[in-house]
Amino acid sequence: RSEEELDLPWQVVVHNDPVNLMSYVTMVFQRVFGYPREKAERHMLEVHHNGRSILWSGMREPAELYVQQLHGYLLLATLEKRG
Repeated sequence: RSEEELDLPWQVVVHNDPVNLMSYVTMVFQRVFGYPREKAERHMLEVHHNGRSILWSGMREPAELYVQQLHGYLLLATLEKRG
């Protein structure tokens, strides 16, 4: 990996799915990211209405860890390069 690639921020994106309840998704966002309930609910509603929400942006390694944690809760999450 080049240094340029390492400097680019990465985004943790959660996508809508037909399986998980909104209350469950809100709880996962609180647990994984430490978000207060209101912020977790805003992201959950964004996923519900828009099909996706960017939950976190930053360096690649922590972003990969967040995606893995979300997968552990059976949420559809991806890692995307911003820009």
